[in-house]
Amino acid sequence: MPMLKFSYLMDIVPIAILLTISFFVLFAIRRVEEKGLKAFGYVVTGFLWLAAVVIFLSAVANVSRNHFSIKYGMQSPAAKMNNMRQMMSPPQFTPNEIAPSKNLRPECSKCKGNRGVIFKTE
Repeated sequence: MPMLKFSYLMDIVPIAILLTISFFVLFAIRRVEEKGLKAFGYVVTGFLWLAAVVIFLSAVANVSRNHFSIKYGMQSPAAKMNNMRQMMSPPQFTPNEIAPSKNLRPECSKCKGNRGVIFKTE
């Protein structure tokens, strides 16, 4: 199993900050007597928890995406060079693909514009 990078652990910091702020908002709500301010505090706490969940899920997605690419996507240098050679080599054509067939005859296009010659098969 590959080791996780330290940068993935850095996603814990904003999550911890958001959850700490939400704790203090909930703590302050207990001391407030106005219903409107209490409702606003609960809404703010909900948004802070939602932001923490989004950050956590994005961190999990990044870890799983990179784990998948490490597990299945890495190639040896020899395999990379082989793929490069295949991409760089010119395509191999047979003589039938290069030369036009004798069954083709030139006809003018129907729009009578200067669009060149269209070949139609019989």
